Amino acid sequence: MKIKYIIYTLLILGFGALVAYRIMQNKAEGGGGPKGPGGPGGGSAPAMRVSGVVLQPQSFSNTLSVTGSIEANEQIQIRPQVSGVVQSISFNEGSKVSKGQVLVKVDDSELRAQLAQAQTRQSLAAENERRAELLLKKEAISREEYDVARADLKSAQAQTQLIQAQLAKTTIRAPFAGQIGLRNISEGSFISPETVIANLVNTDPLKITFSVPEKYAGQVKENVTLNFTIAGSPKKYTATVYAIEPGIEASSRTLQLRARASNGDGSLMPGSFANIELPLAVIDDALLVPTEAVIPVQNGKKVFVAKDGKAKETMIETATRTEKDVLVTAGLQPGDTVLTTGIMTLREGSPVKVAVGKK
Repeated sequence: MKIKYIIYTLLILGFGALVAYRIMQNKAEGGGGPKGPGGPGGGSAPAMRVSGVVLQPQSFSNTLSVTGSIEANEQIQIRPQVSGVVQSISFNEGSKVSKGQVLVKVDDSELRAQLAQAQTRQSLAAENERRAELLLKKEAISREEYDVARADLKSAQAQTQLIQAQLAKTTIRAPFAGQIGLRNISEGSFISPETVIANLVNTDPLKITFSVPEKYAGQVKENVTLNFTIAGSPKKYTATVYAIEPGIEASSRTLQLRARASNGDGSLMPGSFANIELPLAVIDDALLVPTEAVIPVQNGKKVFVAKDGKAKETMIETATRTEKDVLVTAGLQPGDTVLTTGIMTLREGSPVKVAVGKK
């Protein structure tokens, strides 16, 4: 029994010695404290090597990408103003027409007959008025009788002018120069003011209507040149903003603008969509941060800034994003060193060694 106790005692003493040895060895390797590895003389973690940029104010031409609709400069449906039978058609479908060119002639034989009748009545009324004036001077008739004769003349003149105006409407002319579309009538057709003869459009220049968000309303101005493209074509076109709505659209919270683009070659067609790059106001002291340096977080966006050899989290506010950079509007100052690599493994206060460049 004594031997058994002796064996147990030796095992316990051996285990205790082993534990004590390991504790002493760990203390020796760890530099004598809980500060973690760092070499025999210190307890801090090694600095992480990262890249960064030093922010410098620079001029930035801010642009906004929006979509718009291409519209004809002028566009109407050609309709007659009087009813009648089509006597002649003087245009070819799809052709260009000039302002004032005769397009359609409506049969006016009945109106001409009415005009001849009205002119005869006017001549008779004029003669009666002349005779009444002579008699009035001789005091052979009363003033009232002369006034009746003069009123008859005025009525006859008005009737003649009315028929002449109706006759003029039987000749349908182009109100502006442009391209006329497909016609919906033939010679001999009976037409009325409800009949659409054809569509007439003016496509040089063209209008581009588009909207920008309310927050950019103060940065858009007239006479600004913009670039745009259309689907199916790599060509870039230019247009000039010539009109801006005076108020914000309440339902969409947007501001509507209209630009004018040259279309001499006819390559642009009304109804197409335009992808627009609209220049906004130029910022002379903009701070631009590389896109890879910005970290989206729950409450916004943040970056890491190097300060006193350590990484510091900084919340920022941004505006426009380009292909490479983000425009920062708040949170950073000129001269700040923004870290661009290793940002996903950095923590607040992490020691860093920065290879800096300039932005």
